[in-house]
Amino acid sequence: MPIRRGFKALRDNENGMTLLEILIVMVILGLLATLGSIQLMGYLGRAKSDTARLQLQELMTALDLYRIDVGRLPTTAEGLTALADKPPGTERWRGPYLRSKAILTDPWRRPYRYQSPGIRAEYDLFSFGADGLAGGDNENRDVANWNE
Repeated sequence: MPIRRGFKALRDNENGMTLLEILIVMVILGLLATLGSIQLMGYLGRAKSDTARLQLQELMTALDLYRIDVGRLPTTAEGLTALADKPPGTERWRGPYLRSKAILTDPWRRPYRYQSPGIRAEYDLFSFGADGLAGGDNENRDVANWNE
């Protein structure tokens, strides 16, 4: 009998959580959510830059195949669309050299820039990153064939 009375006394003294305890738990959950979202945004920004680098590599491979078939690189006027659609006057074109025209647009929804002959390399192929401006750091950094 004394054991049952002890449990009943403990159960009667439990009044639930106090308002202060609930507020502390809510503050901790808010901090965890904030830290998690900050970390996630960093991953998303880095993922777009990594995607741009991979797309740049694929475009460079397509440009190499174009040069092997046609005997020259596309001109600046022909642009990267020459990898997907046959430019007028190219007899040995055996494309399309891309699986999809979607790769002609960077992860920030702007067309990749192409110049042939290039200023920094045989041809310049680049994206200005998230901010769309030359230079920058982190996700605003330019992604270019001369950096690869």
